[in-house]
Amino acid sequence: MSDTPDPAQLCERARALAENGDADGAARLFERVLDLGDGPYRARAALGLAVVLDDAGDVAGARAADRAAIATGDPEYGPRAAYHLALTHERAGERDQAAPAWRTVVEFDNPAYLPPARLALARIADDAGDFAAAREHWEQAIATGDPEYGTLAAHDLAQRLLERGEPARAQRVLTAGLKLIEPGGAPYAHARLAVALGIACLDQAIGAFGAALADGPADPEVAPLATELLARTLPLRGRGEEAREAWRRGLADPAVAGQVRARLRRDFAADEEDPGDPADLWWEPVLESAAADGTLPAVAGEAFGALDHMYALLAVRQTEDADAPADRRALAEAVQVPGAYAWGPLLHESFAERLRLALGAPSATDPATPDPA
Repeated sequence: MSDTPDPAQLCERARALAENGDADGAARLFERVLDLGDGPYRARAALGLAVVLDDAGDVAGARAADRAAIATGDPEYGPRAAYHLALTHERAGERDQAAPAWRTVVEFDNPAYLPPARLALARIADDAGDFAAAREHWEQAIATGDPEYGTLAAHDLAQRLLERGEPARAQRVLTAGLKLIEPGGAPYAHARLAVALGIACLDQAIGAFGAALADGPADPEVAPLATELLARTLPLRGRGEEAREAWRRGLADPAVAGQVRARLRRDFAADEEDPGDPADLWWEPVLESAAADGTLPAVAGEAFGALDHMYALLAVRQTEDADAPADRRALAEAVQVPGAYAWGPLLHESFAERLRLALGAPSATDPATPDPA
């Protein structure tokens, strides 16, 4: 009967000890297997030793054991050890040292470990500014068909393509990523890719609308629509200044300004009883400018704020038993409130003109500064 220990049994006992929390005992058994020299269980024992040493805080020893497992060339435990080695470097923030380990994983060509290795190499190359290398690894990760790492790679690559102004390519990548997800599976990944695909479509649409306006004289049948679509789509991508410029160009072109203005004012309220020229209303240019600049919410907030302030001033006087001079002062304060806003002087001029017409006088005191006496 041979006294040589059975390496398979030693590995099983070591695994059991590790699972029961006896890391030292497990390490000793794995080391005994390694002491036996080359054999079919050497790679397994080396990886097991790397894991228990890593858990015990001996990172240097763990890495040495990982390298021993890799050196065996074992098609299963070799890539697993390289994967573990790469993770120890990633965890320590040593991405330069992690990259060779990830490349070793790729060289083993084990399908189970290729997707995370390709994704990791892509991100390392991307951080280094090497888009060509990153793109190759991302595409390889997608090509593995892995629903987890492949979709992450598709999202990462699409983001970079969008940043580079390549929305059509981003769409193709995202569509390929979505195909990796089984119907009803991975809802978060599906939503993430679907939103990115929508953004890619927006960017492609922006490019198409811009191209329609880019060359030659404005086509009166196309330019107004293209201007509106471009100006209303750009803010969805945080490009408000470009949207404002699109409206300004359209409004400044005599050939299409009227149609562009009509589209800009699409949602403006109309007075059905008095459909006169909107330009006769002092606030119309303010609203039109705000619509073109994308500041309508701010203007609405100012108007409601002014009304709230004026109402408060007048309501206080209504509830008090006040004398006439104080009432006049309250009214003066209320009327002065809009003066703090960009559109305030226009409102004051309107008040003055209405008062002049009501009194039949050639001129009137600006009600924004009434005599408080």
